[in-house]
Amino acid sequence: MQTSTTESTEFDVIVLGVGGMGSATCLELARRGVRVLGLERFPLVHDLGSSHGESRIIRKAYFEHPNYVPLLHRAYELWDQLSCEAERQLFVPTGLLMSGPADGETIRGARLSAEQHHLELENLSHAEVEQRFPGFVIPADHDIAYEPGAGTLFVDECVFSQIEQAVVRGAVFKAEEAVLDWSTDGDKVRVRTTTNEYVGRKLIITAGAWASDFLADIGLPLRVVRKFVAWFPCLAGSFRADEGFPAYFFEMPYGSFYGFPSFDGATIKVGDHLGGQLVADPLIVDRKCHDSDVARLKGFLEQQMPNIQTNPVKHSVCLYTMSVDQHFVIDRHPQWPNVVFAAGFSGHGFKFCPVIGQALADLALEGTTSLPIEFLGTERGKPVWSQ
Repeated sequence: MQTSTTESTEFDVIVLGVGGMGSATCLELARRGVRVLGLERFPLVHDLGSSHGESRIIRKAYFEHPNYVPLLHRAYELWDQLSCEAERQLFVPTGLLMSGPADGETIRGARLSAEQHHLELENLSHAEVEQRFPGFVIPADHDIAYEPGAGTLFVDECVFSQIEQAVVRGAVFKAEEAVLDWSTDGDKVRVRTTTNEYVGRKLIITAGAWASDFLADIGLPLRVVRKFVAWFPCLAGSFRADEGFPAYFFEMPYGSFYGFPSFDGATIKVGDHLGGQLVADPLIVDRKCHDSDVARLKGFLEQQMPNIQTNPVKHSVCLYTMSVDQHFVIDRHPQWPNVVFAAGFSGHGFKFCPVIGQALADLALEGTTSLPIEFLGTERGKPVWSQ
């Protein structure tokens, strides 16, 4: 992949941060013929933020809140479009098995979204799971739901494809160039980096774990959490995606565990959506594998997937940027309408990348969007989330 070598420092829109959300935004702007610059402090498609680690679950029966479902319908369409444009497989429909208490967040929330939006969601018995997906041990007091239309996104390939297709359409990317600060007079924006200064009419901030640094003037309450995932050996020929084994999410009393089928025939990836350690500085993150990291995953596997070996063969550390209520924050800057931002994706945002990119492009260029994102604005209140 080649990025432009242009020396111009003036653009229509500058995008600060080119991970999953930023690269999607650059692509959407480039599709509209906008002259866009994407700034990234690390190499493109890196593993030092949130958008890496091979795989992400995508689903529509969204237990976090039914309001997300219309955005997911559009996200599915846009991922399909990107896959065709890039001529690359970005999504595999693995299905998703969810297990948890009937009154817990996962099962209750998934059923609510499915009911309100007429989504396909199967209620399975323990016997049906044993027959269809051998390898799971489901707690006796759990309800089980299966979403056949859910699947797995290949996260690194997705980010690469978004950048690649943006470049094809004229986007400019500057990698390994850290942003020092930005300023605006309401008409133009100036962004100062370690090597240059750029001018644009609009600024979009998609800085992930660094978002607080660039939104300090509005006091957006975000915290960054270190998250550990690992790949464990599985028996040859079992747990394979191409043989119908699904992605999965278990709501347990001691954590919410998720994982994927085996794509290489040798390992499966497992993580814990809860827990993690607060990060004071995203540039200084412990990326080693510790016994305490593995212990939680090992305990889950021993109880719920006992045929999986519990000594990991590799691991990855990524960053969750958490909002107060664990819902996204997408809005225009309260003082500067030519500045737009998206942050606080709280560990469940990647599947939305292309539709968030579309919403941010709308807000930057038009000042509004027809996409239903009002519930994610900075002025949202508790009544929005009541069910």
